[in-house]
Amino acid sequence: MNLRPDPTFYPSPRMAMEAPAETLAFTLMLSPDGAQPDGLAVVDVDPKSPTFGQIVHQVIMPNTSDEFHHFGWNACSSSLSPLSGHAFLQRRYLIIPGIRSSRIYIIDVKEPLKAKIHKIIEPDEVFDKTGYSRPHTIHCGPEGIYVSTLGGGGEDGTDGPPGIFIMDCETFEILGRYEMDRGAQDKHYDFWWNLPRDYMVSSEWGLPPQFENGIVAEDLLANKYGHSIHFWNLRARKNVQTIDLGANHQMALEIRPAHDPAKDYGFCGVVVDTTNLQGAIFTWWQKEDGTFDAKKVLTIDPRPEDPANLPPLLQGFGAVPPLVTDIDLSLDDKYLYVACWGLGEMHQYDVTDPMNPVLAGKVELGGIARGAAHPNGKPFVYGPQMVEISRDGKRVYWTNSLYSTWDDQFYPGEDGGQMVMAHVGENGGLTLDPDFYVEFPKGYRSHQIRLEGGDCSTDSFCYPNT
Repeated sequence: MNLRPDPTFYPSPRMAMEAPAETLAFTLMLSPDGAQPDGLAVVDVDPKSPTFGQIVHQVIMPNTSDEFHHFGWNACSSSLSPLSGHAFLQRRYLIIPGIRSSRIYIIDVKEPLKAKIHKIIEPDEVFDKTGYSRPHTIHCGPEGIYVSTLGGGGEDGTDGPPGIFIMDCETFEILGRYEMDRGAQDKHYDFWWNLPRDYMVSSEWGLPPQFENGIVAEDLLANKYGHSIHFWNLRARKNVQTIDLGANHQMALEIRPAHDPAKDYGFCGVVVDTTNLQGAIFTWWQKEDGTFDAKKVLTIDPRPEDPANLPPLLQGFGAVPPLVTDIDLSLDDKYLYVACWGLGEMHQYDVTDPMNPVLAGKVELGGIARGAAHPNGKPFVYGPQMVEISRDGKRVYWTNSLYSTWDDQFYPGEDGGQMVMAHVGENGGLTLDPDFYVEFPKGYRSHQIRLEGGDCSTDSFCYPNT
């Protein structure tokens, strides 16, 4: 334990933006068929380094078929909250869950080039202490590590609803479930909070039988995937309101509140509208009476395409849906980045007015029936997926894999993992860096990214001050 707060904890977004630029990134390596263990890659992102854009260290796990997906830190700027008793922790450990195995790895990255496994939490411990399965999203909160899950109990994860459990941020013991009163919430995906306002927002994907073996077309067309967002009293652990975005707005996934806790709004990305194949962004906000509302503020159209060029799943539609699979918000709350995994596009929107996003930049890379190449001439498999933004907002990184079985459905016959980076213009706009192109080892796909010193940079919302 430090005698002073970790210097990478920042009391406010403004201070975080003034921090030194990142020099390393941590990226998940997924073995889609379980032929080899999943891993963690340490990537050099320092343009002054002779190994810029290269994997400089790997941590390969001892088990197979974990299916790495999302991960996060043991501690972050939320430790500086007055509610926290953990202000002197170090941002030292990465928490990596296996979404398929329900196994959790604790990785010590104090020395990034010597990163190593610190602890492994086996699936039975997760099941026994929480009744949940398929751990998914990791967020460090004031009193511990919050872990969302996609499955309940039982072999197929449908014995009871999924939810959130909490881990001790020092010992990594599982403490138990978060929810005291879940209300209408019966599916789960992402969640985030506003600490001073003391509320949390969560979203929905689907239950394990709806995603583990690929998308279930019948369930999608019957609007059986998640389409609601839930608002919680954070400390009371109580669901205080649920907003249904409309049954046609299937898979309400990523939640991105404004970083400045004085602001009372945020964004949610919707994968597909089953009435027209559009992707959508909703803005939600807290009203003066303390209740919440949400409005669709942005739609992205599908692209017509010859069915002969489409995977079987899409041939009947004759079009490529955007498939909005990830969104991320710059630390100054100015730009929202939207990954259109199906189209093969990364969009940048000016959301200075959160009710009226304006397209400010766009990059084409990969995509169904398009396959746009990188500026260096090399391929980018699938489409832009997991997004991470530098603290200063000048660089945007992304990878390509969504989920192994879904990759194979939407991009049959393709395989591989890449990570790229784009520079942000002074007044917006995106330009891919021709010299930054990370090719992952054969047999691996790339997924989520965490920047050095950074879960409290742009992919989290845990600042106690404005």
